[in-house]
Amino acid sequence: MKIVKLKKENLFPFLEIISEDSELWAPVRKKDRHVFKAVDDFSQIDLEYTRTILPPRHILLPPVINMFQASETKYEEDFSHVSKKIIFGIHPCDIHGLLIMDKFYSFAIEDPYYLRSRENVLLLGHSCWPDDKCLCQSTNTHIVEDYDLFFSQLDDTYMVWIGSSKGDDLIRRKPDLFDENINDKDIQAYIQWRKQRDEAFQTRINFIDMPDLMELRYNAPFWEKVGNACLACGSCTNVCPTCNCYNLVDSPVLGKEYSNIKRCCDACTIEKYSAVAGGENFREKRSDRLKLWYTHKLQAYISKYGKPGCVGCGRCLMTCPVDINVKTVSDALEGKEPDAFWNRLSKEVTK
Repeated sequence: MKIVKLKKENLFPFLEIISEDSELWAPVRKKDRHVFKAVDDFSQIDLEYTRTILPPRHILLPPVINMFQASETKYEEDFSHVSKKIIFGIHPCDIHGLLIMDKFYSFAIEDPYYLRSRENVLLLGHSCWPDDKCLCQSTNTHIVEDYDLFFSQLDDTYMVWIGSSKGDDLIRRKPDLFDENINDKDIQAYIQWRKQRDEAFQTRINFIDMPDLMELRYNAPFWEKVGNACLACGSCTNVCPTCNCYNLVDSPVLGKEYSNIKRCCDACTIEKYSAVAGGENFREKRSDRLKLWYTHKLQAYISKYGKPGCVGCGRCLMTCPVDINVKTVSDALEGKEPDAFWNRLSKEVTK
């Protein structure tokens, strides 16, 4: 791995060069939140953000794609969602989310719709500062070593970590913008930044014990409290970096002899997701669906993919209107009484 320096005033010239033949996606402000967006005007880029509303997996696989056109005699695959993209400003936890998706979509049966898109995407990570909802230190996703380039922001420079040959190729497109002379002052500044950043984390969960606690408390009474409060809106799955449920829709094209077979984002927390032919629904209860979701996030992914399904991004803490999230559920698994709407609601009902 190689490390170079980049002056901040050289960042936009570098982005202009590397985006000549690729879409550049970066965080931009949307009212009081942030989103990833394809940008032409680099002044829109806002790197002083904590998390975007939606995770970057939606850049690779949009909420709706057409998988193929199907007629009575043949089908033609559709990869029109695939294009060369560079995601700049992505934080370590979101990079970990995509790394989990890489394993998931190639684990047993390869998913060409994700993998072909992923092959055309470069990840340019960026350092970040935690707020009170960041849990990535607990999930050990606050640092990352698998990327194309990673930009660690110091005072007036970036330390740029080159993590792949593709990342090195980007640097070589304008090498005079970069300085290979990393001096002791730079190193000390980076060490100090890392120390202060690690001490800034305010919220933690006991993630080491979560797999066992999910097993031991799978039938604990608090799951019914959580289920009674859940709105089954699917917001938690929509914002989670590692959710992957989808549905297929046969959409006939008027005036044509074929249908578009569309792949649409779905959510296992929604009631009809588990409905099957004949009207049977084997996860009709909201508590059962939530247990399935948290089993994936806190237990099952570890054994299959070597990492938990939660990357600590804090989006579920920001999004759920009734405080059902990895923090409150983890606290309940540990036997604590979370200060959460779903827990307060249960107490009000039983009065």
